[in-house]
Amino acid sequence: MKIRSYNGITKPSFLLVHTELPVFASRNTPSTSTSILQVPHCREKLIGLVTKLQYSFAERTFTTNPRDSSALKLNSVRLDRKQGGPSSLYSRPSLLEMKNERMENRARVYEFLRGIGIVPDELDGLELPVTVEVMRERVDFLHKLGLTIEDINNYPLVLGCSVKKNMIPVLDYLGKLGVRKSTFTDFLRRYPQVLHASVVVDLAPVVKYLQGMDIKTNDIPRVLEKYPEVLGFKLEGTMSTSVAYLVGIGVARREIGGILTRYPEILGMRVGRVIKPFVEYLESFGIPRLAVARLIEKRPHILGFGLEERVRPNVESLLEFNVRKASLSSVVAQYPEIIGIDLKPKLLSQRSLLESIIDLGPEDFGRIVEKMPQVVSLGNAPMMKHVDFLTDCGFSFQQLRKIIIGCPQLLALNIDIMKLSFDFFQTEMERPLDDLVTFPAFFTYGLESTIKPRHRKVKRKGLKCTLAWLLNCSDEKFEQRIEYDTIEMEEMQPEPSFDMNTLMEPRSDDESGSDYDSDDA
Repeated sequence: MKIRSYNGITKPSFLLVHTELPVFASRNTPSTSTSILQVPHCREKLIGLVTKLQYSFAERTFTTNPRDSSALKLNSVRLDRKQGGPSSLYSRPSLLEMKNERMENRARVYEFLRGIGIVPDELDGLELPVTVEVMRERVDFLHKLGLTIEDINNYPLVLGCSVKKNMIPVLDYLGKLGVRKSTFTDFLRRYPQVLHASVVVDLAPVVKYLQGMDIKTNDIPRVLEKYPEVLGFKLEGTMSTSVAYLVGIGVARREIGGILTRYPEILGMRVGRVIKPFVEYLESFGIPRLAVARLIEKRPHILGFGLEERVRPNVESLLEFNVRKASLSSVVAQYPEIIGIDLKPKLLSQRSLLESIIDLGPEDFGRIVEKMPQVVSLGNAPMMKHVDFLTDCGFSFQQLRKIIIGCPQLLALNIDIMKLSFDFFQTEMERPLDDLVTFPAFFTYGLESTIKPRHRKVKRKGLKCTLAWLLNCSDEKFEQRIEYDTIEMEEMQPEPSFDMNTLMEPRSDDESGSDYDSDDA
């Protein structure tokens, strides 16, 4: 019996497992598909013949087809892997070998860092580059930004930041915001953690929040330069509570943007630990809460004066130098900086100078500080120039002493303007020097705006009055006085004094501190 098909042997009496011969077709054996097979009469011999034929086709195909040859090799490799053959191309190192390799790489990186002066002790838990070349690239990039080995040692975790994935994107973002490249070095010294941040997840939301606090877009870069740490704060944490507290004590909402622009450190201050105790301490010696709010609007940096480290000791020093407790509120309200400077050495220096000039007593120096707390910050040379001017005006030593104690502001006025006022006093007003001794605040009034017009009105009216009656009142009050035929003694005020109520008056738009002060940069 002859069979011309390789797809199977068909016979009514039995069925053989057929072989898909097209799979094994070979270019070199085109006649395979037409091979004629002789079927033996014995079933066993027939099955053996077919089986032998199958192996024959497989061997011929694997030796002639490159694609099937690769598959055979892959099977062989897999078999070798299972058998643990040493020639396997896909054999992997063990976990122990991988661990040892990582340790060797880290040891080389550590050796490099120690060689350039960096202490890598804090980097043990940090994922580091596997090669010295990559670590050298990071160190070189940080050097280009202006950071020194000392800076890196202060925050070695910065070495875990990739140049391309972390550093460059962050610095590009800051540059696009307007942060000056010249400030990058100081920026990173103060807040190197920014290099770990995500621009989208961490930095951009903070910038958006600051804009929501009425900080002008153009001012954002200066705010970040002043206080880069703000980029690490949570939006609904310290930043929001500090602003809410300030508004709650009376700080005008429209002033918040200007306050934060001039002193963004407020955003990092905890209300319970810093702001609230400071406000309550000022209230404790007589400054009303609303007045404290106005002081913060004008000089927000006073919140940065350490309460325990600076403020309390300075108040105690004022009392020690004979400033009366009842006058503390006036002193601080006039010159808030007095509670934030290194005060005691200044008090000693100024008291010593004034004692040498006008023979002050202990109580006298206290009165001077009460009337003009800024005296503690005046330079010696300018003070001496004013003393020399007053001496040249013809005042005696006793008169000079009384003038300075009565109106210490004279020690800080513009001498050229004082000369003009004194010339008018002598030539036009023709008054004795004793009038100035009695009312030395004469020099504090504007010559053209106040002194001249009021003097001429009184002269036309033919009235005789003291300098205090003439000057120590508002324009409206003076117009009322000038209508009188006589001068009432109860209306005479000896000298101007600080009025706390003026501090609590609503601020006008012109007084708003919202605009950024470039001098603070």
